[in-house]
Amino acid sequence: MTPPPKSYITDARREEMRAGGLDQDGIYVAESVAAGAAGDRNAAWGWLARAELYPQTLMGLKRRNSAQFIRDMGFKTAKADAFYGPGWLDRDDL
Repeated sequence: MTPPPKSYITDARREEMRAGGLDQDGIYVAESVAAGAAGDRNAAWGWLARAELYPQTLMGLKRRNSAQFIRDMGFKTAKADAFYGPGWLDRDDL
């Protein structure tokens, strides 16, 4: 895995989130939101790409940005592959 993007959340805040029940994917999303709020779009997308997103979320990203964007950013697609079927990124009928 590539090095993580720049973090905009302190270690202490991350530990508070974990203690509050947030899983690792939730922390990645929180990092993404914090980076976006700081105006760092690259870090925001980088953090989001580390999370295991719902298939429907990836489908929305595909429709708004493109299948190639999902590939280029390195989003994890295993859940979407299982949900939509193999080759869903390249299909236009979904």
